[in-house]
Amino acid sequence: MFAKRTRSLLCLYTATAFCSLNPMLSYAEGNELPDIGTVAGATLSIDQELQYGDAYMRIIRGTQPVINDPVMSEYVDTLGHRLVSHAQNVKTPFHFFLINDQEINAFAFFGGYVALHSGLFLYTQSESELASVMAHEISHVTQRHLARSMEDQAKQTPATIAALAGSLLLAIAAPTAGIAAITATTAGSLQGRLNYTRAYEKEADRFGMQVLAKSGFDVMAMPRFFSRLAAESRYSSKPPEMLLTHPLPQSRITDSRERAQSYPQIHPKASLRFNLARARAIARYAGLSEQAALAWFNRTEQKTAPSVESAFEYGKALVYLDNKKLQQSEKILSKLLKSDPDNDFYLDGMSDLYLALKQAPKAQAMLKKALDENPDNSVLLINYANVLLKEEKYESAIQVLHRYTHDHPDDPNGWSLLSEASSRLGNSEEDLAARAELLALKAQWNKAIQYYTQASQIAKLGSLEQARYDARIDQLIVQRERFMALQK
Repeated sequence: MFAKRTRSLLCLYTATAFCSLNPMLSYAEGNELPDIGTVAGATLSIDQELQYGDAYMRIIRGTQPVINDPVMSEYVDTLGHRLVSHAQNVKTPFHFFLINDQEINAFAFFGGYVALHSGLFLYTQSESELASVMAHEISHVTQRHLARSMEDQAKQTPATIAALAGSLLLAIAAPTAGIAAITATTAGSLQGRLNYTRAYEKEADRFGMQVLAKSGFDVMAMPRFFSRLAAESRYSSKPPEMLLTHPLPQSRITDSRERAQSYPQIHPKASLRFNLARARAIARYAGLSEQAALAWFNRTEQKTAPSVESAFEYGKALVYLDNKKLQQSEKILSKLLKSDPDNDFYLDGMSDLYLALKQAPKAQAMLKKALDENPDNSVLLINYANVLLKEEKYESAIQVLHRYTHDHPDDPNGWSLLSEASSRLGNSEEDLAARAELLALKAQWNKAIQYYTQASQIAKLGSLEQARYDARIDQLIVQRERFMALQK
């Protein structure tokens, strides 16, 4: 399994290289950050980074509690791409995802993948603070810090960058063997690596702060978050996991504070969507009892801006819903939805409530109306497919899910619902095909190929379906071989 020790190792590699210490001139003076180059391109191409990133992500899906929550995923993806749109040297697509872990942490790796622990929603107090963490991780990716870290390691040892990247991949897939492989190929003093890490983190802070400012966030949120994190570390027997992978000496806090003061000060209004996502995280991913969650909402609501009070009511509604107190939940959600009928958070919550109340037709009508206004909304589409499935309208659900999985092939929700709908309809081969896609998303290649082979054997001889299954088998075999080759 991908244990905490291995996850920390991955984070260490995403935070152990910085190949230039060129100073950044003041933003207030109108100067841009210097282009410090992408020297790692000589030994690891962007295409290779994309291949490794895809491989790492498949392993993480199979070993980590990735949160496949459409509403939360849409929020972090939207926020992340808002930041990316103001970043420099963007050479890869970006993918943002959540891991259900109460530890405060975030990390980035090859291919533009940025992971956030759900614990960040418990700890960050504003969207600017959450954005500061994401901007920092985005900067690790845009500056290709991981590849350059490996390049530096390769200079110290006979290992190639490909060998180091393969060892890291192996570490995630098989921790014991992988850690041994990395140890054998990363000679050099521990102190040297620690010093590198500190300089590297400061550089990511500098680039991240520029992204934060250009995106319209409060730049002071970064040193504010750092200071609170450091304070918690001082009074805790166990430091937050983020400090184990992102060293935070006082000099880094001071540097970020001084740098933030050189930017024009922006004080954005409290974000309702951030607070809704935060409320959802507290209600469903914090591991709190009903009483503890409700107490948190009541306590925190008293200290927040009136413009976002509805987020805390939404959180209470989810707690009531998840604890089968449907009348209390309906009273709140009905009021919220009436005040903001296009809000995805409220539509998703009300859809779940209608299903709990055995009122699926109401959910279908509500979502159909919302989709008429916003037909490409992924949150509405997956909820609509789920409602159709619960109404036993399997053919209609499958039609929606074919479109959804085509547009969102990496979302397990679509394949899972498609598998269930196909099974209920008695379509065994399509059930097997959907289950195969779920397995492929987790790098379980052999079983995925086996399921597609079974689907091909069931399908009518010479049919288009059989041809499609056989073509997909060929694709999966190629993907499996490429995946295995990356570990060598």
